[in-house]
Amino acid sequence: MRAVHVEAFGQVPILANVADPRPTGDGVVIAVEATGLCRSDWHGWQGHDPDIVTLPHIPGHEFAGRIVAVGPQVHGFGVGERVTVPFVCGCGACPQCRAGDAQVCPAQWQPGFSGPGSFAEQVAIPWADANLVRVPDAVSIQAAASLGCRFATAYRAVTKVGRVQPGERILVVGCGGIGLSILMIAVALGAEVMAVDVSAPALELAESLGAVAVPGVDGEANLADLVGDGVDVSFDAVGSIAACRMAVQSLRPRGRHVQVGLLPAAEIGDRATVPMHRVIGQELAILGSHGMAAADYPELVDLVGRGILDPMRLVTRVLSLDEVPSALADMNRAAHPGITLIDPSGIP
Repeated sequence: MRAVHVEAFGQVPILANVADPRPTGDGVVIAVEATGLCRSDWHGWQGHDPDIVTLPHIPGHEFAGRIVAVGPQVHGFGVGERVTVPFVCGCGACPQCRAGDAQVCPAQWQPGFSGPGSFAEQVAIPWADANLVRVPDAVSIQAAASLGCRFATAYRAVTKVGRVQPGERILVVGCGGIGLSILMIAVALGAEVMAVDVSAPALELAESLGAVAVPGVDGEANLADLVGDGVDVSFDAVGSIAACRMAVQSLRPRGRHVQVGLLPAAEIGDRATVPMHRVIGQELAILGSHGMAAADYPELVDLVGRGILDPMRLVTRVLSLDEVPSALADMNRAAHPGITLIDPSGIP
């Protein structure tokens, strides 16, 4: 099969012919019909996850497609079914998985990080019965692929972790794919959403989704002008020290901050990212959100199928596999606004 092949961290990948994957006993092989290009893929390619990613490597972790091979221990799924998969696959047997929290499974397996991912014509997934999510006919395969990381992560971050309520004031720092997903979901819940970014095209997308868009502010001095007496819930959808501090500083007393953007240890070092004096003095809640378990997907898939949430509004371009290496490298300079999907069968 054709696949995007990373042979050295930070070097532009190549498009290579590699062996077709085979299913494990409890796994399946999925023919990838659509997959997303995410900032997390860039982090993996840069070598920010050296304890997880080994070379050579195939990136890609948010996708949907059809099952083409099934291991003998798989009982709930068969060849030909349309499915998607969370970017965190849980073992299905540990206490966390049994409690419905596979997104924090200690033995978790992540496509495109723990093993070969979806920037390929096929991808193999373990623990299929615990992790596959059926895609109903009412949901396009492209919409299902867009759920796998950014939209599903945003949904859980807003509804389960941040517990956003109608009428609350929300600040989203960063209007990439995950930030736009967060604000779309928060607006749908009836929240008042403000969005900050340095990119004019990203802010235009944010405004089209119902947010009050604000150009990037310069440090904490301008924050009071932006949020007034503070917001109820803040989200760092960038994953940077500055964005995290800005989001926390925006909160009113007893506010809630949800960290969704990745803050790689290699970039942080020993530097503090949260103003803890403010956390203590104003009794702020600092929360992390890491994907969404397969068990929670039906609720989200139903909302997409009924048109209440439309992740396809966030898709701004579709690439072929041939275009992925240069697109990944371009993320060194600036992110393309919205969500980028990849069609492995497409011609550039």
